[in-house]
Amino acid sequence: MSDGSAMRVCIDGTPLLVRSAGVKTYLYHWLRSLQASNSPHKLTIFPRIGPLPALDHRLSVKPLLPTAFRFAMVAVLNRSWWPAGPSCDVFHASNLVRCLPRNAKAITATLHDLTTWTMPEMHTRGNIAADQAFAEAIIRKADRLIAVSEHTRQDAIKVLRIPNDRIDVIHHGVPDYYFEATPQEAEAVAGKHQLERPYILFCATIEPRKNLETLLDAYNLLAPSLQETFDLVVAGMAGWASQATVERLKSSGNGVRYLGYVAESDMPGLTRGATVFVYPSLYEGFGFPLAQAMAAGVPAITSAVSSMPEIAGDAALLIDPRSCEELRVAITRLLLSPSERESLAAKARRQAERYRWEDCASKSWAFFERALGR
Repeated sequence: MSDGSAMRVCIDGTPLLVRSAGVKTYLYHWLRSLQASNSPHKLTIFPRIGPLPALDHRLSVKPLLPTAFRFAMVAVLNRSWWPAGPSCDVFHASNLVRCLPRNAKAITATLHDLTTWTMPEMHTRGNIAADQAFAEAIIRKADRLIAVSEHTRQDAIKVLRIPNDRIDVIHHGVPDYYFEATPQEAEAVAGKHQLERPYILFCATIEPRKNLETLLDAYNLLAPSLQETFDLVVAGMAGWASQATVERLKSSGNGVRYLGYVAESDMPGLTRGATVFVYPSLYEGFGFPLAQAMAAGVPAITSAVSSMPEIAGDAALLIDPRSCEELRVAITRLLLSPSERESLAAKARRQAERYRWEDCASKSWAFFERALGR
């Protein structure tokens, strides 16, 4: 640091108190990586949360009453007449904060994606209104912003007209346990979930943007010999507008296995055990499941749209996510070619090395310094 002093950085941890997937995953591992770094700076979380327990996307990191108390604190902060807030040099806001603490020297935030602007049909009215309010209250006023991919950065410049010199790209990380997942771990998880055949894996919250219906259609069009050999395993909790898709999953049979929400402790083994990972999402700001599959050394098929080509590089087959036939051909190609699967798996591991949480933490501390003009 140019002036030799330590910063006080306060990060809004409110998303850890709600049911969430990608944003909660990011915040949880980001905070842990910042806490584990050897930075001289001081990190606090608002509202105070304490040691982080094991990650569960369905539940708050605190019991019911402490969670309610912390939401009350956020409500107080969101009252515009409250003169203070957390004492810090940099306050990093989430989309649940509407009124900025007045004693912070710099305000920052993370831009995950802009799909409520670019694909509003894929969101609830509540999500759209919340993102628009966050943009007006925080994003447009922030001193600096983190974009989780170059694609998100470009969307922010184009859609929200944020000056490009206010946005830094800092990719997410992947937890070490995906890189370290073993065949033995995969075998144990397969036994636990009664997966007796080789499988194609999809994992994400079930919602329209994830495009699971197209994957189900493509799987049903595979040659009977492939369907008889490989199951399609779907892991993920139900999100919004998911009832019809979940009902289809439950009634599919014919090799489709819906596991519902899978505990984080099982995900590395489940991922490592897949023959092929398929992620035909219509839009991703980053795409945690894709990066995690690559870290586990699983050959992947993903969409040639939004951030996914950026994250995958040459380590995945890219398809038009709206083309069931293109997806069917890609799945067939990999299932029938062990040598191509092996080549893609090696490339995937190398590409995934770009997504280490310790690297994300180091870049984040430098980002906070820039936010203070140091």
